[in-house]
Amino acid sequence: MKLQTQRFIDRWVGQLLCGVVSAWVRFTGLFTGPAQPIQNPKNILVILLSEMGSIVLAGPMFAQLRRNYPGVHIHILQLKKNQEVSKLLQLTNPEYMHSLDDSSGGKLLRDILSISAKMRALGLDAVIDCELFSRVSALLSFSTGAPLRVGYTPHTQEGLYRGSFINQAIPYNPYQHISKQFLSLVDGLQSAGSTPRNKAAAIRELPTDTELSVNFSAEELQAYRSKLHSDHPVTTSRKLVLMYAGGGILPERAWPAAHYARVAQGLCAAGFAVGLIGLKDDAQLAKDLLVQIHSDACLDLTGYTRSIRELLMLFHASELLITNDGGPGHFATLTPIQTMVFFGPETGKLYGPLGSRNTVLESGIACSPCLSAYNHRLTFCDGDNQCLKRIAPDPVLDQALHFLQGTAPAL
Repeated sequence: MKLQTQRFIDRWVGQLLCGVVSAWVRFTGLFTGPAQPIQNPKNILVILLSEMGSIVLAGPMFAQLRRNYPGVHIHILQLKKNQEVSKLLQLTNPEYMHSLDDSSGGKLLRDILSISAKMRALGLDAVIDCELFSRVSALLSFSTGAPLRVGYTPHTQEGLYRGSFINQAIPYNPYQHISKQFLSLVDGLQSAGSTPRNKAAAIRELPTDTELSVNFSAEELQAYRSKLHSDHPVTTSRKLVLMYAGGGILPERAWPAAHYARVAQGLCAAGFAVGLIGLKDDAQLAKDLLVQIHSDACLDLTGYTRSIRELLMLFHASELLITNDGGPGHFATLTPIQTMVFFGPETGKLYGPLGSRNTVLESGIACSPCLSAYNHRLTFCDGDNQCLKRIAPDPVLDQALHFLQGTAPAL
């Protein structure tokens, strides 16, 4: 199903259904008491429908859940296309991973009904809705039958109505990194009292560790490195720098291709190999860049990795990743690779990769960032993303060379 279609349904049908459910909850609430914090839950469902990179940013939240409730069964509900990362990271047991197929409206509705029935039969103690202002996720949290529903509230924000049936409503804070926001949802499981219910939340610094890992044996990494050298002999004598120039589902997040070409030319001239990574959909962009770069040391690696696990092994075999905002920058934090990540339509202050091995590159112009939870990530720049176009390529090349040549502290 197209993204615009999903947004249309969520906005108009979603608001109507949220209103109906809210009225029902208000009526039945006349005969029941308020929701109570949980002490020893057996089953908690986490709804996380966002992009794959969000799964990495939610790592500290999952770790905190396990610390707070050592024996709990954590169920995860995701879009089917995003499940690969959760399975790779072993966020929970495979039988506790549930998915929604959003490839068509019929399949999505079928899965919503199936998952709702399954969760009601299971007897959830609580559900955590990690989506910001999505109505479908709010409705899902109610349909599961969980007595305690934790999620974000828009409070007085106009046009963001998602009902009043989230009974542990946490105010979304647009000034805090999303990883800290996810942690506040865990606090909401045990908090009680007046709204906002996370007034007594723990004082935390931004997590410096995702608390996630993928275990590779030394033999496995060496075998992959040998395969890379065999497939692309230039990497045997040159350190490899990876570039992800695609914008994914949001093309306005892409740094200009000509800028990437300029940096790649400089890196190849300095004695490094450059690998252009991406999905098969990025193959044409890679071909266009190869024509501009015109160097035998530049490789088309789009589609080269057949899984996220292979992508992580490629990161292990490389020195530096230069990337647009998106999944690769977050996956890189699970490996030793250094990253440089461009932000503009969104901001690294809220969505930047965790850890110390990354540099966020932003221009800081007045209209940036323009995508937010409040406008459902619809930008007004019409593709003319000046916030990224104004990040000049030569300073980026200089920073990359300083790191690669060890002539300055790590970025």
